[in-house]
Amino acid sequence: MIDGIPSGGRGSLFINGSWRAPASGEYRRVVDPSTGQALGEAPVATSDEARAAVDAAAAVEDRWATVPGHERARLLRALADRLVADHAVMSRLIASEVGKPIVDARVEVDRAIGVYRLAAEEIRQLVGESFPADAYERPAGNESRFLFTVRDPIGVVVAIGPFNFPLNLLSHKIAPALAAGNPVVAKPTSAAPFTALRLAEHFAAVGLPAGVLNVVIGPGGSVGNTLVEHPRTRLVTFTGSTDVGKGIAERAGRGAKRVILEMGGMDPFIVLDDAPLDVVVPAAARGVFSYSGQVCTASKRLLVEESIADRFAHALAERARSLRVGPALDETTEVGPLIDPAAVERMEALVADARSRSADVLAGGTRPTGAGAGSFYAPTVLDHVSEEARVAHDEPFGPIAPILRFRTMDDAVRIANGTPFGLQATVYTRDLARGFRLAKRIRAGGVHLNDPTTLRWDALPFGGVKESGLGREGLRYAMQEMTEVKLISVNFG
Repeated sequence: MIDGIPSGGRGSLFINGSWRAPASGEYRRVVDPSTGQALGEAPVATSDEARAAVDAAAAVEDRWATVPGHERARLLRALADRLVADHAVMSRLIASEVGKPIVDARVEVDRAIGVYRLAAEEIRQLVGESFPADAYERPAGNESRFLFTVRDPIGVVVAIGPFNFPLNLLSHKIAPALAAGNPVVAKPTSAAPFTALRLAEHFAAVGLPAGVLNVVIGPGGSVGNTLVEHPRTRLVTFTGSTDVGKGIAERAGRGAKRVILEMGGMDPFIVLDDAPLDVVVPAAARGVFSYSGQVCTASKRLLVEESIADRFAHALAERARSLRVGPALDETTEVGPLIDPAAVERMEALVADARSRSADVLAGGTRPTGAGAGSFYAPTVLDHVSEEARVAHDEPFGPIAPILRFRTMDDAVRIANGTPFGLQATVYTRDLARGFRLAKRIRAGGVHLNDPTTLRWDALPFGGVKESGLGREGLRYAMQEMTEVKLISVNFG
């Protein structure tokens, strides 16, 4: 039994400060992607339990909003301290639940610790503005008025997290919501529930009042929709697929609720002909193959200028073949498994489609031999990929590097902007003037020059354009989204 999984292997729902078994008695197997073996069972909540979680949060909404900021900060720092003490267990739990290599799982725990500490600091920056009333001609009497704004908590926040960063991305929703004075109902993925449930244990241990954080697990069609549509929820923050995000936006819109949506991406990694390949190739490998490509900011399309494409493609293929594929808990593993067998089948379908459209498989393209019963797929490099290939416009979310060649800057921009997505992009070049010109023309939430698409600062704005997202994460920016601006006027005449 992995540390962090309850005795008996069954998790519980966390509602109003209490642990409870699901009323339905239903549980879902949680499988280790590295071995195909069951880790335990996740509780499956009912719609009634989802409503009970929201009701518990709504009942403490006013009280939590009036807790002084310094006290909210103290609780967040105490939570971070508990994660420091529990670092090894949380890291192994993440690696086991989602197949993330243990060295990367440790980085995720480090980042989550930083997120809670940053959220505590940002409470001091959640400020309003003052305005010179006498600068406005109307209404009359402004010479005797003082005007200022404050930020009020928005209300109950629904936090729906993905499988690929079960601690850090859920923390990017919970931490700013609590810091801004909002209670939370969290719905972690059913594929990796134990990380979120252990996080709830830590919150309870530091004294977070009952009802301020609730954790329910279950299908999006019942539990998720109930949370989104409940009349007392005011904001939904979601990371996941574009189709699911659109459905959330539609349901939230009926109740005039705010949303923060971090959805799909087809992040282009653009290589100009003057880029140093000794730097670019390792960066591309990290961008494509880190955590088996199961990252929203992974480099999904490698756009390479024709004159250097052959050298780049063969160097990247050599790099891909050298990466060690193995179980997540092995310290030497560089590329772990995909989340489940269905993901492997998707990789096989994408590669078959690309090959049918004249793509060359330079590395991988198969399930690796000797990897065991887990959901493994070899790091794959495809050259001469057609723009019509599915892998050129459907997010693979796997270890596939499709190389698309271009001749002109206009072609690079057209291909980069040629999908409905716009999360992040990268341009590698020694000529920063050319790099800046490309960056201005690419439609994305973030563009990096000479760094991989996976770059992200937890404190800074993060999100996409077009169908990649709405709103922005990043502690201060999420807290602004999670508060309402109120204008207050004082007539001292």
